[in-house]
Amino acid sequence: MSFLSGRSAPPTGAVNYDKIDLAVTELDSITDFFNRMVSSCYSKCIGTKYPADGDLNKGESVCIDKCVAKYNEVQKKVGEKLQAKGAAAGGAAPGGGSAFGSL
Repeated sequence: MSFLSGRSAPPTGAVNYDKIDLAVTELDSITDFFNRMVSSCYSKCIGTKYPADGDLNKGESVCIDKCVAKYNEVQKKVGEKLQAKGAAAGGAAPGGGSAFGSL
């Protein structure tokens, strides 16, 4: 906590562009997953006519909850399969994978 003592921390080294590229790729994947989930669950669960007050009815709300849960479960299973396949091929990433697999 060098900002509290008034001294600056020594530089820890150069920027690791490989890690930045991996983080950008992971962010793109998460964004794509979210957009696909929203699009799919919206078209499946929300009626074509909005209610006058703009609130979801109970059926729409339950449908969205189930749809999002299923999407997350499938994403988790796909991530686990891909990690297992990568580990079997000898390409396991150090650190135990991405945060995306924990969704």
